[in-house]
Amino acid sequence: MVPRRFFALTLAASGVFAVSPAVAQEQVGYASNHFNPSERGSQWFVLDSLDMRGHGRLAFGVVNDYSYRSLVGYHPDGDVTSVVRNQYFTHLGASVVFADRFRLALSVPLQVYGDGNTATINGIIHRPASDVAVGDVRVSADARIFGEKGDAGTLAAGAELMMPAGSREAYTGDGKPRFLPRVLFAGEASSFVYAAKLGFMIRGRDEAWGNGYIGNSLVFGASAGVQLADKKLVVGPEVFGSTVTADSRAFEKRTTPIEAILGAHYDVGENVRLGAGVGAALAPGYGAPAARALLSLEWVPGNAKPEEAAPIDDRDGDGVPDCEDACGWVPGPRSSDPARNGCPPPDADADHIPDELDACPLAAGPATADAKTNGCPVDADADGIPDSEDACPRERGKRSLDPKLNGCADHDGDGDGVLDSEDACPAVAGVKTNDPKTNGCPDPDRDKDGVPNDVDACPDEPGKADPDPKKNGCPKAFLDKGSIKITEQVRFKTASAEIVGKDSQEVLEAVLAVLKAHPEIARVRVEGHTDDRGGTAKNKTLSKARAESVAKWLSDHGIDKARVSAEGFGEEKPLEPNTTEAGRTANRRVEFHVEEGQAGGNAR
Repeated sequence: MVPRRFFALTLAASGVFAVSPAVAQEQVGYASNHFNPSERGSQWFVLDSLDMRGHGRLAFGVVNDYSYRSLVGYHPDGDVTSVVRNQYFTHLGASVVFADRFRLALSVPLQVYGDGNTATINGIIHRPASDVAVGDVRVSADARIFGEKGDAGTLAAGAELMMPAGSREAYTGDGKPRFLPRVLFAGEASSFVYAAKLGFMIRGRDEAWGNGYIGNSLVFGASAGVQLADKKLVVGPEVFGSTVTADSRAFEKRTTPIEAILGAHYDVGENVRLGAGVGAALAPGYGAPAARALLSLEWVPGNAKPEEAAPIDDRDGDGVPDCEDACGWVPGPRSSDPARNGCPPPDADADHIPDELDACPLAAGPATADAKTNGCPVDADADGIPDSEDACPRERGKRSLDPKLNGCADHDGDGDGVLDSEDACPAVAGVKTNDPKTNGCPDPDRDKDGVPNDVDACPDEPGKADPDPKKNGCPKAFLDKGSIKITEQVRFKTASAEIVGKDSQEVLEAVLAVLKAHPEIARVRVEGHTDDRGGTAKNKTLSKARAESVAKWLSDHGIDKARVSAEGFGEEKPLEPNTTEAGRTANRRVEFHVEEGQAGGNAR
């Protein structure tokens, strides 16, 4: 009987322990409110308008901040529990500016009300927020680097220190200090205003919390808006957020809360500023609430800089008050005539010599001791044309309607013997003619071959007209830049060095005439060239034979053999590709190159 009872009790006890869950651990909270208000004196709720004017200038006020569901626990089944459901803070703050550049500030957050629900996340119990608690007290310092309020851009740098005055149980503090170095930027252009910030939060707590993480984080924000009602009202959105960088958690969903606020700030009277705004989470990370409402009341004095002294009532500084000065923008002496009081003496030519003393009141000139020349233009060459109008002030000349020639003597700029005043083409050398329209202009047919220069392919060598533009007006042979050019080819019997054709004879006779007309040519080299048809060696032999045939023709017709040599290059130096019949025809040729003596000739 006893063993049976013992067994039953043991089994019952085992069942109790089997169904009883393990005691869950608890984790305390942290500073969960994502809203970090700007320093007092700003026209934004989170961003900073960087109004650092004045010395000893004090601003203080309160920002009331209500948020709904700012910290929720996420369960595996998709449900959420509001650990912090309703949270109402009053942020008391003050700032003081020194030397138009430095600012110290203090902000004390007080949680007036807070509630929530107990949540078990990943086996860890998170208790709800409690009612009244102090938050982490913030002390900050900033320095303006460049720009000032009202400029298109103002830059400042500084840091915040959050001291651990808050309650972890109430989710108003970390229990450890936080440090935030930051860079602030703001500006305005007409009615447009904007601000931005970037900082890095160094956080004492570095640990997982719920499905997220607490640790060092990057902090950022930007705002843009408009100024209305004579710049007393600023309206616009603000976007701000952060992301935990610790433990490689940057930009994860639970570690990157981003929030937006649409707010307005209005200056009532001289020193009072009211603000109101509503917002919500854009990225629902821990700390970004489902909804937020803001109300602020601040005492913000105007610009503490001393006002500039009112300008004196003498704009031109001539000692005559503007109320008496007939020429308030131009300095002048006192006068008993009200119409001339404070006005300079009349000076029609603006040469700073009063008309009553100016010998030439309508023509500007320097002051002189001679009353007859005082204020008159200088004429250094005494040609009657003032230097200010004289294109040649150091040489006597005559008047001309052309400003470039006025006061200049006649010149022959192109050196053709025709004075510019008579030259119809003063910039181009020409010939003297009796026709004023062509006097001093280039000869239209320099070589007198009846072919005008503009269509003559050889304007300096007389030749016959030809329908081919490359031959028009050219002789069959002429000296040109170290060679004797020919306009027709010497023809040979196919695969032979025998010269054929009447045209070939005419070309050779023209070459002969050039050599006889230029005895200074001591030696000329006849070159033979072929196309690429046939063997290379054969072509070279053929080209040499053809060159020798031409050289022999010249020596047979009176040219000393010592003046003529022959060379064959075969297909080595084509003028055109040997891919077409026209190209091969051009490559089958004879050339004449001056080796000694006259190497110039007329240029084509």
